[in-house]
Parts: sequence; structure tokens; C-alpha cells
Amino acid sequence: MDEQFQADGRSNHERMLAGDQYIANDPELAREGNRAAVLVTEFNAAGGDDHAGRLRILRELLGGIGEGTVIRPPFRCDYGYQTFIGARTFANWGLIALDVGRITIGDDVQIGPNVQLLTATHPVEAEPRRAKWEGARPIAIGDNVWLGGGVIVCPGVTIGENTVVGAGAVVVRDLPANVLAVGNPARVVRSV
Repeated sequence: MDEQFQADGRSNHERMLAGDQYIANDPELAREGNRAAVLVTEFNAAGGDDHAGRLRILRELLGGIGEGTVIRPPFRCDYGYQTFIGARTFANWGLIALDVGRITIGDDVQIGPNVQLLTATHPVEAEPRRAKWEGARPIAIGDNVWLGGGVIVCPGVTIGENTVVGAGAVVVRDLPANVLAVGNPARVVRSV
């Protein structure tokens, strides 16, 4: 893998944005992660009634945020600029967006407390993992989706519009539009 990367000529940042394998402990990526960490700390420390201040920070941090969207602190992300959130979306306390890959959240989405959106992937083989190789697969959440408390959405998953994912579910495969899914792994139990 190392030889393949060196022959490629692209930076780790370019490889990450393209969704290809990259070395995770790259200095440029560390700087970008530190920038996000500073903004996340500011966001999480903002007073309860400082809605304008928190929104200003989110606009600087995220790739995009729609009108009327509310994210309650605490919030955590890797880079921020890989996360795009539509209008009128609400995320309760404890949202984690590991946005190594792109995370797209639609309009009117409801996100319960302690939801995790995890785009990062790691090699199963020990040696490339030890060498800090990493990858990512994007997550897409359609309009009017409801993710119950504690839901975990795994790399590469797309959730169709109007779908409801029950509390504590682990979503490892795409879910179609207009269904209720529950469990670990999440499975469709009925239409909505």
C-alpha cells in the first residue's frame, strides 16, 4: 500500500476527499482537525441563549447548514467541512459526525440524542492499520428522516426520505424511503 500511495503523487488530503485510502496521521490533516476541534470547543462552550453565536460557528465549521437548523451542544466532528445539513433539521445533544467522508443530511431531519454518523473505515489487516491507513465511505440521510436516540449509522449508508430508525439501531445497509427500521443490525419492520 505504501508504494502505491507514493507512486500516486496525491496528498493525503486529496486522497481523503476523493474517498481513497490515505495515511490518517498526516500533518495537513492534523492542522485541519485541530481547526475543527477549536471551533467545536467554541460551539460547545457557547451559552444556552447564544443561538446567533452558535450558528456563526457552525457556518464557519460545516460545509453547509440550512436555515432554521438547530444543533444542540455537545457536538463533535472530525473536520466539519465534510458535513452538509439541510434546512429545519434538529439534532439533539451528543451528535457525533465522523466526517472523514462526506455526510449529507437533508431538510426537516430529526436526530435524537447521542447519534453517531461514522464515515471512517479501517483495514481489517493488522499491518496497514498499524501504518495508519484509513478510508471513508459517505453517508446520506434523506429529507424528513427521524433517527432515534443512540442510532449508529455506519460508513457508506444511505437512508431514504421519511424513514424512521428506532432508538439504538445500528444501520449497516441502505434503508429505503418510507419505512420503519429497528435493531442491530437495523432491519425494516414496516412501511410508514
